[in-house]
Order: sequence, then structure tokens, then C-alpha cells
Amino acid sequence: MVQTPTKTTIIPFEKKISQPLTKTPITTLQINLGKKCNLACTHCHVEAGPNRTEELSPEVCNQLLELIRKFPQIKTVDLTGGAPEMNYGFRELVATAIAYGKEVIVRSNLTIFFVGGYEDLPEYFAQNKIRVVASLPCYLEDNVNKQRGAGVYQDSIAAIQKLNTLGYGTNPDLNLDLVYNPPIPQNTNFSLTPEQSALEKDYKKYLEKHFKIKFNHLFTITNLPIGRIKNYLEKQHLYIPYLQFLERHHNESTVANLMCRNQLSIDYLGNIFDCDFNQMENIPARTKSGDRLTVSKLLEANTLDLIQLVATKPYCYGCTAGSGSSCGGALV
Repeated sequence: MVQTPTKTTIIPFEKKISQPLTKTPITTLQINLGKKCNLACTHCHVEAGPNRTEELSPEVCNQLLELIRKFPQIKTVDLTGGAPEMNYGFRELVATAIAYGKEVIVRSNLTIFFVGGYEDLPEYFAQNKIRVVASLPCYLEDNVNKQRGAGVYQDSIAAIQKLNTLGYGTNPDLNLDLVYNPPIPQNTNFSLTPEQSALEKDYKKYLEKHFKIKFNHLFTITNLPIGRIKNYLEKQHLYIPYLQFLERHHNESTVANLMCRNQLSIDYLGNIFDCDFNQMENIPARTKSGDRLTVSKLLEANTLDLIQLVATKPYCYGCTAGSGSSCGGALV
């Protein structure tokens, strides 16, 4: 009996969407300060961890500070990592962004609060009115520890309770948002992220009942098949089937709100990308003439808006499947 070959083709993302994916005026800088982190989570597309040493240099940090000071169109400075708090330049970037009236977001793993030398972070966040976006991939302990390591759930709960005592989740100036990541697929029984508003209600009900915890919003973020997740899926022969699943669930109405359109993603070397995912896959942002962009080139050109088209790959379907996915959660 002749077996039918398994379909391995994926429609290129740029051919699936109804019109070219163009940049809009840049309003957000998302800066990856480095790969140093106190955790090594299985769903981490950055592949960060305690043994990574890559981080921002003083030279690139100074360029970023100049960028923040120079362009009033920047509304948000979004700091990520690794654990951004552990990497060079973190507090200097925060101070400059605040001084120039930018919203500052820190993507924190929360457990950093209990690492020596970082115990003052909750108070520091509150004093500077930093918006905290924190990973809590499930409201149930077992699921979190499977993804992020033994004991991470209890540390995360204690960290949120500490933020709550400072006013996070209740004071309108102190926003605390949690992030849901689904479990990594174990077989071809794939599923989309749950409906965001309904899951947010479940989170709030459970965390309030068991821990008296309050927070502002829940963001549901799809696992994109890059980094550690890609490596795992390839070993399980699930990489292509998962991409096909995401492609089948492409939702055209999400495209207008994709985060890559109005943001620049910047790595610790000062290279520019359209989004954090392209950064991890080393797909650089380019000018209309094809030149790779860096922070120094933006400063030299005296503009943030040099990119015409967003660079796309098949994993972009992870951001448009179902209700969509972004660093700010669902898109529709």
C-alpha cells in the first residue's frame, strides 16, 4: 500500500494577508537588555537562563538613552530580557524614560524579587510607577511549576502579594498585568489560547479566593514555534503540524493591530528588529533600500520611521491565529 506523503507546505505569511504588512509611525521601543535570568523556563523563546552572560553594553545603553530623549513620538519604553532587572542599564533606562514622560513597562518574572541584590525591586517599581507585566502561565500551581520550575508558583504568588501591599492592582497609577502562556503541545491535539476576558475572570476569581490577590489585566499569549519551543517541537516531529494548525486558524481581522507595526524591537547589541520574535530568529529590520538597521543608524538619520515593510516568517501565524496574540495579549 502506497502511503500519501505528509503535507509539509505552509503558505507564506505575506501571501496569506490581504495587503502588505507595513509599519505605522513608531510609538513603542521594546528593548531586550540581555539574556541573563534567574530562571530557565521551558516556554522561553529568548532561551534565557542563569548561565547566559549576554547583556547591554555601556555604548549601546548610551545610544538608547539618546534615542529616548530625542524622539517625543516614543510613548512607551518596554523593557524585557532575560530578567531585564538583572541586565546592565536597566535603572538608567527607567530613569530617563520617566524623566521624558514615557510609560515604562517591565516584563518581570516576579521571582527576581527574592534574589540577593534585587529585594528592593517592588518598592522601586512603585516609586517610579512602572507598569509590571508578569508571567503567570496558569493560576494553578502544578501547571506553573511544570513550565517554569519547582517552587516558582509560590514565589510568584508571594511577589504579587508584595506588589499588592504597595498598591499594585488597586491604585490606578500602579498597573499589574499577568501573562498566560498555554502548555507546550505534546501531540497533534493543538488548541488556541482560551478567550482572554473569560480566562481573566477565572484568574481573578481563583487568585482572590485563595490568595487575596488583585491585578489589572490578563494577557493571553500564543506559544510561537521559536527558541526552546521550536527545538522541542522538532524533536517530537510536531513543528510543521503546529505551524499548519496556526495557519489554518489565521484571522485576518487581527492584522491591523499587530504589535510589529508600531514598535521597534532592539537587542542588547543595538540591532533593530520588527518584533521580539524576529529578534530571536535573527531576522533584521531593513530600510527600503535593504540596509540593516541599528540604533546608531536611527540616530544618524534622525528618524525612527525608516522601515516600510515588516519582515515576516511562517511563525507570524502565531500572532494572527484565533483572537490574535501580542505582548499586550489578544488583538481582537
